[in-house]
Amino acid sequence: MKNIVVKKPGGLENLMIETSPDPKPGRGDVLVRWRANSLNYHDYLVALGTIPVSDGLVPMSDGAGEIKAVGADVTEWQPGDKVMSLFFPDWQTSGPTAQNSRNITGEHINGCATELAVLPAAALTRIPDGYSFAEAATLPCAALTAWRALMWNGNLKAGDSVLIEGSGGMSIFALQFAKAAGARVFATSSSSEKAERLKQLGAEAVINYRDDEKWGKTIYKLAGGGVQHVLDVGGAATWRQSVEAVAVNGKLYSIGILGGPVGEVLFPKLFFKHITVHGLAVGSREMQNAMVRAIEVNNLKPVIDRSFKFEELADAFRYQGSGGHFGKIVIEI
Repeated sequence: MKNIVVKKPGGLENLMIETSPDPKPGRGDVLVRWRANSLNYHDYLVALGTIPVSDGLVPMSDGAGEIKAVGADVTEWQPGDKVMSLFFPDWQTSGPTAQNSRNITGEHINGCATELAVLPAAALTRIPDGYSFAEAATLPCAALTAWRALMWNGNLKAGDSVLIEGSGGMSIFALQFAKAAGARVFATSSSSEKAERLKQLGAEAVINYRDDEKWGKTIYKLAGGGVQHVLDVGGAATWRQSVEAVAVNGKLYSIGILGGPVGEVLFPKLFFKHITVHGLAVGSREMQNAMVRAIEVNNLKPVIDRSFKFEELADAFRYQGSGGHFGKIVIEI
């Protein structure tokens, strides 16, 4: 079988294709034939070497494929079942702990940039009915992060307001989940073309953050006193304006660091707006299964920007790094 591995010291030029013997499942394991991956910012940092990993690690947290064989004592899966990965394969239910969030697929353990992989039976969920492998591969990280923030942690209700930042995969999934729940959605973008596409997906208003440096206050006014749910993906670049945009007694979800990992906190704003700040990373198997059911009920489909071949993973990351994508980038294996 073929694998893509990260060779020290990292960098896109050090993503290498290697071959290895086909693995066989042991007791409690399944053999998965991966058919598609999708790119996340986390994967990009792993590939660049910004997140250091062991030499020869197989990257990519998101994978979708089919069960080829099952080991002894496996009753949940059968050959032919269509499945997708878990970002935290040890986190099955309840809340996160140091133990269940210790291992990350594609960082601490081998990921999905491979043709075949052996995994514990509990390290997978089914994919939504009617989904292609490419569509399903977009879900385990970006979609689940949005789902957990708004539905699991946020208890989003019809009539609530939501702010998404940019047009990456997580933000667009958040827009889709919010609209399906009957919420109002505001957005930011630096591209007029992307702004129009966000409006077509249901965004009520899109503010160009390059033209309006105080976009947080603008959105606060447009929403009639701030938004109840803000999904912050920019970190240092967006945090201050995210705090400005959130409503009194609103929720701010710290999800990404696209604009840098270290930012400024205006504590009085947190105090006197009574803001609840949630720092969160993806979610559990229980959450992923709940998300799959919601996707099926609402007939939601991901927005896929572009597809690359397995051998073009480095090119796919270069495209991701350009920031030109709208939605998810996928790899067909």
